[in-house]
Order: sequence, then structure tokens, then C-alpha cells
Amino acid sequence: MNDSQRVDNKNLQVAAFYGFSAVNQNLLASFPDKLNSLAKQHDVRGSILLSVEGVNGTICGKPEGVSILLKKLNELIDSNILEIKYSWTSKQAFRKFKSKIKAEIVTMGVPGIDPSVLSGTYVEPKDWNSILDDPDVLVIDTRNNYEVAVGTFQGAINPHTDIFRDFPKWVEENLDPLVKKNSSKKIAMFCTGGIRCEKATSYLRKVGYLEVHHLHGGILRYLEEIPEKESRWDGECFVFDQRVALNHQLMPGEHKLCFACGMPLSIEDRERTQYISGIQCHHCIDRFTDADRARFTERQKHINNLAKRLPGNNLWPSA
Repeated sequence: MNDSQRVDNKNLQVAAFYGFSAVNQNLLASFPDKLNSLAKQHDVRGSILLSVEGVNGTICGKPEGVSILLKKLNELIDSNILEIKYSWTSKQAFRKFKSKIKAEIVTMGVPGIDPSVLSGTYVEPKDWNSILDDPDVLVIDTRNNYEVAVGTFQGAINPHTDIFRDFPKWVEENLDPLVKKNSSKKIAMFCTGGIRCEKATSYLRKVGYLEVHHLHGGILRYLEEIPEKESRWDGECFVFDQRVALNHQLMPGEHKLCFACGMPLSIEDRERTQYISGIQCHHCIDRFTDADRARFTERQKHINNLAKRLPGNNLWPSA
């Protein structure tokens, strides 16, 4: 499907982007307010994080509005380094827009990691299957455990991290034994859009690993460029917005979020006896109090009533 057909069928554009680069620090402090104003003016929603190390964000809106916000970032950062992945949706992927300044655009918590100075070698999506087939390469998924459960590449190692901050500790405790056990000469890593695996390669290079690679553009670019019949991807790709997970066509898949705990749920998960829409799932059945569940129940009633009053609205269905 070409872009014009996608716009006809799914008229909102989603842009996921990041870039590690020095920013114009004279503009940095005032930039969130400028982005907030533009987003409101052009009805764009999503999130943009700004830092001295670069920018990271995902936004959704009409293509012209998305383009205006991306062009605005040119004032702050060299746009030539932005890694951007586009997809399309019929419903707004975010509830609101926010932009803020953080110490890191993706939080690792290790001082002195700068991918713009030192990082691994890009692997283009067309060459990624060869990496997966190479017995001398240790392939690592740098995403969180719940994301891996939704989908991953065949044969990839899951570090079972809950947040990206956990990755350096996992490396310190596990990577050397894995490399020796598998007689691996190279390490290759991947993530959703490329930002976490790029920062992870920078960290590995800094602590002494030399043959380090990462998937250029991440899973999203791989799904965009590699025909499904040639794909080594299993499952769906979790995304941090109301679409929850994307299939190989980069369209919303079967997963929905538990509105109580925020975990992604497959069709099978939603058929479990523990699951009550908007109130609990098997992940959180023992996590909340009766008062919490009463509050969740009232919230779900409100959501259901709103859906009845506004048929065909632009809200994602509740899980």
C-alpha cells in the first residue's frame, strides 16, 4: 500500500523519531512551550522529550501538522540526524500532547554515554536476517520484558529487564558468560525504533566490547521494509501509545491494554477467567485493593456510556 492509499484509509499520521546530537542550548529552555503551542494549534498529540543529548518522540495528527512540528525541531537540532518512522491510523494514538526537558532522551542512568560520539555499527533491515542466521552473532533484544512477550525476533536473547535502566546491570552480570558460552564474535541488538539499541551499543563500546551492531531504525523499519513472507519477526510490536501493538503491516494488532495495570493483553489473555474489562487482568489480580477496583469499575462505566453516546468517535476501544 502506498502513502496516498494509506492517507485515504487511515487519515492520521504517526511519526516516531529520535536523534542523538548536540542541541541549541540557547533555545532549549523555551522549546517545550513552543512545541506545546504548535501542537495545540495543529491538533497534534503525543510526546517529545528534549535533552542536551538530543530529541526523542512520537506524535500523531494530520500529516501537515506532524510535518510542522518536525520542521520546528530543525531550530533545535540538526534534522539530518533524525531517525523517523511513519505509520498511519484512523484514530488518534494519544490522549494529549506533552513536551519536556529531561536529563536523557532515553534513560539509562550511566554517565558519559554519548551515541553521537561512540556507538555500534548500523545493520540495515535488508541485512538483518543474515545477522540472525550468523552463528557467530549474539542477538539481544534491548526492550522490556513485557514488550518481548508481545513479539520478538526468532532466537533473540531476552534480558528480562523491567526498564531500560536495568540493562547495564544485566550486561555486567550476564553478557560475558553468554559471549563465552556461545563463542560469539559479534553482538547485535535491536529495539522498537532504534533509540534504545543505539544507546546500548554506545554503552557496550564504552565498557570494552568491540564488535557491536544494532538494527537501523529498529523493528518498525524492519517491518516496513521486509516483506512478511521473508520476515523473522514473531508476534506484534509493542508501541507506547493507544494502538498498543502493531502487526507486520504497521497497523494496530490484536493486543489491548489492561486499564488497571497498563500491561498488554493478547486475545488469549482477555479470555482468562481473571480478566474483567477495565478492572483487572491476570497480571494485576492481586495488586489492587477493593477500593481500587470499585474506582476502576466506575471509570469503566463512564467509558462505556461515553462510547454509547458517541458512536464512531475517535476513541480507542477499552480493553
